[in-house]
Amino acid sequence: MRLFTGLDLPDEVVRNLEELLEALRPKARIHWSPPANLHITTKFIGQWPEDRLDELKAALGTLPSRPPIGVRIHKLGFFPNPHSPRVFTCGIEAAGLEALAKDTDSATAALGIESEKRAFSPHLTLARIKDRVDLQPMRETIAAMPSLEFGRFEATRFFLYQSTLRPSGSVYTKLAEFSLSK
Repeated sequence: MRLFTGLDLPDEVVRNLEELLEALRPKARIHWSPPANLHITTKFIGQWPEDRLDELKAALGTLPSRPPIGVRIHKLGFFPNPHSPRVFTCGIEAAGLEALAKDTDSATAALGIESEKRAFSPHLTLARIKDRVDLQPMRETIAAMPSLEFGRFEATRFFLYQSTLRPSGSVYTKLAEFSLSK
């Protein structure tokens, strides 16, 4: 099983991002994320044996209690940089999200899952850029947008997801839900 943990987005935020994607899709031939797949990853676990799923769920259930996390979805960018982008992203501002990611990393490391080496950088992956394409029409459309604010919400829980790779793209299934406050 290919697994990760993350936050779900409320319907209103997904609708706002869907409108953005509808405006940008015709501007660049890149691999756009389906709106239903949009989420905020807090920990990529990778391959995990199904017969140890309960053990993983139990470990995730031990994370310290915390207040809801205020999340702001805004700004657009390219990773690793605007000149040679591989990923088109939407920014996330969320005090408390890094602490959740670190606690998740610690809980999963105790099970033998490799700890993150890179600094936590919350974002939404809106598209992947596999080939060199002209992104200027897309950049011009973005520059003309009146707002790059896509919503705010309070996260009160996180999820364990399974990622199933299919020829048509990844399919994400929620396997478990965990409240931030105990």
